[in-house]
Amino acid sequence: MTGTPQTPLSATTSPADTSRQGPVLAQGVDEEPLAGNQRDFTGGLGAGLMIVLCILYTAFHIGVMNFYPLETWTYRLIHVAGGLVLGFLLFSAASISAAPAEAGRPLRVAPLEWPLLIAAAAGIGYAAAMIAFAWGAWWLTGAARPPAFVFETYGVPLTAGMVAALAGAWLFPERARGRVHWADVLLAVAAVTVLGYILFNVGALRLRAGTALAQTADFYAALVGVILILEATRRLAGLALVVIAAIFILYSFAGPYLPGFLAHRGYTPTRFFTYIYTDQGILGDTTAVSSTYIILFITFAAFLQASKVGDYFVNFAFAAAGHARGGPAKVAVFASGLMGMINGTSAGNVVATGSLTIPLMKRVGYPARSSGAIEAAASSGGQIMPPIMGAGAFIMAEVTGIPYTEIVVAAIIPSVLYFASVYFMVDLQALKLGMKGLPREELPVFAKLVRQVYLFIPVIILIYALFSGYSVIRAGTLAMVAAAVVSWLTPYRMGVAAVLRAFELAAKMSIQLVAVCACAGIIVGVIALTGVGARFSALLLALAAQNQLLALFFAMCIAIVLGMGMPTTAAYAVAAAVVAPGLISLGIPVLTAHFFVFYFAVMSAITPPVALAAYAGAALSGADPMRTSVESFKIGLAAFVVPFMFFYSQALLMQGDWLEIAHVFVTASVGIFLLAAAVQGWFFGLLNPLVRVVLLIGALAMIKGGLISDLVGLAIGAGVLLYQKKVVSPRDLAHGLD
Repeated sequence: MTGTPQTPLSATTSPADTSRQGPVLAQGVDEEPLAGNQRDFTGGLGAGLMIVLCILYTAFHIGVMNFYPLETWTYRLIHVAGGLVLGFLLFSAASISAAPAEAGRPLRVAPLEWPLLIAAAAGIGYAAAMIAFAWGAWWLTGAARPPAFVFETYGVPLTAGMVAALAGAWLFPERARGRVHWADVLLAVAAVTVLGYILFNVGALRLRAGTALAQTADFYAALVGVILILEATRRLAGLALVVIAAIFILYSFAGPYLPGFLAHRGYTPTRFFTYIYTDQGILGDTTAVSSTYIILFITFAAFLQASKVGDYFVNFAFAAAGHARGGPAKVAVFASGLMGMINGTSAGNVVATGSLTIPLMKRVGYPARSSGAIEAAASSGGQIMPPIMGAGAFIMAEVTGIPYTEIVVAAIIPSVLYFASVYFMVDLQALKLGMKGLPREELPVFAKLVRQVYLFIPVIILIYALFSGYSVIRAGTLAMVAAAVVSWLTPYRMGVAAVLRAFELAAKMSIQLVAVCACAGIIVGVIALTGVGARFSALLLALAAQNQLLALFFAMCIAIVLGMGMPTTAAYAVAAAVVAPGLISLGIPVLTAHFFVFYFAVMSAITPPVALAAYAGAALSGADPMRTSVESFKIGLAAFVVPFMFFYSQALLMQGDWLEIAHVFVTASVGIFLLAAAVQGWFFGLLNPLVRVVLLIGALAMIKGGLISDLVGLAIGAGVLLYQKKVVSPRDLAHGLD
């Protein structure tokens, strides 16, 4: 039985379906939009080949994780190389035209391209032939080492050919969306060549890479591999992470010339690049997570998309909250948080769900900048929502050694506080502006959607399996199977074709994070090689003068700056390597330190001046990007307060007895409400500027979590309430303070 073709919901939902379920608002909200430089193959041999490659890439990971484990380096090397191949074939070096390629039109090469094409093909072709010869000799004759000339001569041609291919891709990009540029094909071949060399020598490289024993041939493979990762990251995630990685690479060679704590002895290119391409760098923790947990849960998200369960989540949110005042904004809070938890990218989630929620927010009265900002704040919050946390929980578990389930439990109260704050923000703004919700006749019928509540089963199974002792991989796999089984109770049954389509989608959705994690691995490797992380920790200690609060403030600033313009996964990985050790050395518990850094790395997506999620929301709402980023910062302000809350009271991270946990949760919730009221200027009525400041002081007084500070905050909140209800006058309040 084949699956239903994945056409838009509006095209596949019959009138009978609509009358049975009520109006359907969400239609393909979780589908990945094409990037400006992403190719779109509409048919022919090229399209079929890309589909097969994507399916094989995902199937390889699912198969290895569940049925046929591979040696660690081998698995991660194939993971990175496969991501590079798909990245170069699917994404151009520059923006391309929306027009598809003309059928049958021959590939045209400009006259000035010919020298680059010949040089690239000759260099990469020769190197690929040498590596193929080595493998062929081993398979056919059992020769463990090929003739000396094979590895002695492949490196320079490979490097020169790669440089020529990069120049061709940059200078003469293919503008048709349905065609692959010759240079990108050669770059993909270069990635496979690097993989072939490292895999052939993997046993020896484990011992000699990064040492004085590293060979010239090792250097060329690592050098080309690093450059290909940087280029793939530039295409898939922009320049920000590439620039930061390049600065760290330059730092590795400039150490002898730098002053103070930045100075180090420096490294030879051979030692540096071979070290970086080991499990201390590119093949380390970040790639470990991307090759297992990230691709697993992206595949789970692809199954939800293929089975239309993702649409049901959003429709359920509309049915539950769409009629309330400011309904679409509240839907954005719930739906974007849920989808953002799974898809692992703030800006991508804004584009996916915001295309539906932002126009509806504007319709009920939210200003354009507020509409984009609310979506950005809610989508970014998905990264801190358990149990998946946009892959953040898995990286934290890998880096700290703390059990995954403990991290997930610790994330519950902070995420509830954050989303409660955003909800309070949008509700109070709706109240202040006198907004209404959407008419019920335009919303899905809640009673009918409740009958399909079984569509939440995949997520329930995931959570149950995680907390029942199953491994993360087994739990994610069970959730995928559940999504396919549940689809048979809907019009969108997943058969073989739909499962393969989900595998194809998963590969396309994952390659950005594959490149990002590999690039972040370069930075982590530099930190480990140079020891700058330890020296930075010492500097942080000196600046803070053993004052933990001051150290936390510095850490907050650094994590935000490091995360600006970077995907969340990379931002946390880098901040965890640079900032967290310093906090831990100050005596801050490991879990608290990493959660603190993680929160601010996530919130860099809505922090001006570089706020990727807010800019995506501004593009959809038509508002000014900078004003939208400022508004999103204001709406997500709780995320800048909550980390200080759980620093002062670790009961917010579920550390302690239940009575203490309940106490800090209740008082923190009241403080979050007071904060939202102060920011929006509406409590139980409009607030003048002075009263807003007073209420803000009351909110901040509840951050520390102590009994006296809580009582002060509650007293201020009660006083403002009585003042607004005309029970007391300003003179009475002043007299009470005496």
